[in-house]
Amino acid sequence: MARILVGLSGGVDSAVAAALLQRQGHDVVGAYMKNWINEENIAGHCPWMEDIEDARAVAEKLGIEFCVVNLMRDYRERVVKYLLEGYESGITPNPDVMCNREMKFGVFLDYALENGFEAVATGHYCRRRSNDDGTFDLLRGVDDNKDQSYFLALVNQRQLNYARFPVGELRKPEVRALADELDLPNAKKKDSQGICFIGEVKMSDFLREFVADSPGNIVTVDGEKVGRHKGLHLYTLGQRKGHGIASPRFGVAYVVVAKNAERNELVVGYDELITPGLYATRCTLMELSFPNGELTGEVSVLAQARYRTSAEPAMLTVRDDGNADLVFDDPQRALTPGQICAIYDLDDEALIAGSVFAEIL
Repeated sequence: MARILVGLSGGVDSAVAAALLQRQGHDVVGAYMKNWINEENIAGHCPWMEDIEDARAVAEKLGIEFCVVNLMRDYRERVVKYLLEGYESGITPNPDVMCNREMKFGVFLDYALENGFEAVATGHYCRRRSNDDGTFDLLRGVDDNKDQSYFLALVNQRQLNYARFPVGELRKPEVRALADELDLPNAKKKDSQGICFIGEVKMSDFLREFVADSPGNIVTVDGEKVGRHKGLHLYTLGQRKGHGIASPRFGVAYVVVAKNAERNELVVGYDELITPGLYATRCTLMELSFPNGELTGEVSVLAQARYRTSAEPAMLTVRDDGNADLVFDDPQRALTPGQICAIYDLDDEALIAGSVFAEIL
């Protein structure tokens, strides 16, 4: 049996994860990662104090030790800085994926190892498979509707070695049922919908606190001016609502298809397959990460372009410089520079690579 530090977020998934490990006979300690406290008073709900108390109540119910680990400085440097620099440069970063790589299985893992723990556990819906050669694979969670392996696309083999995902073999209703059975104090708590540990704050409100608005024109793909935007960083490719441009006719919606940073223009088109820039099959990837063994040459894969979308057939070609070309079999909507691409084997079970979209061709 191992001494395991469980990241108790205050939610039901991590609570059940701790309970399952305890039931298996492990020496379990719960820890709340204090990453962000909404100190700028950004509009929105950032319930960190409530989450700490919920996590503490779970630990008391289970009879395990509990602590709060202050990682705010690292979080600002490794996640918030990455987020803001990404939006300022015109891309759309993914803070949740970076939080997992840099914080939960980065700084938090280092803290655990320095304090005598043998592993770190979270409430992620994914699985870790042990191989005969001593390595580990990251697999999708059993619950297709809750699978969170996408958010772990950039973890490496060392991190997997110390990672535990106790709820990955369960479906969400089973987790809720276990929480009820164990009479956990947060058994009925709703799932968080916020930005990583920032809370339920609108991304636009968060960005306005740190990135100055830079208004410019909204133009069609043909160059016609149709409105004004408040700042390119406040919009994402594929966005249908919130850009303030009325539909030109019934049944046709404008959608964001590009950002022209040089001219500070937001480009919109119709939400149709023929709209230039909206659908693409070819792209380049950078910052390739391999959870278990590097890929080389051409590989047939399934590539997932965003959370809660299916992984689609594609051909991955890894270059000598560590970047890659990716060609989907079918056109994909609103592939976005800065976003994460999770790459799976053809069985759609094992994550075999993760990367960042660099250029959409």
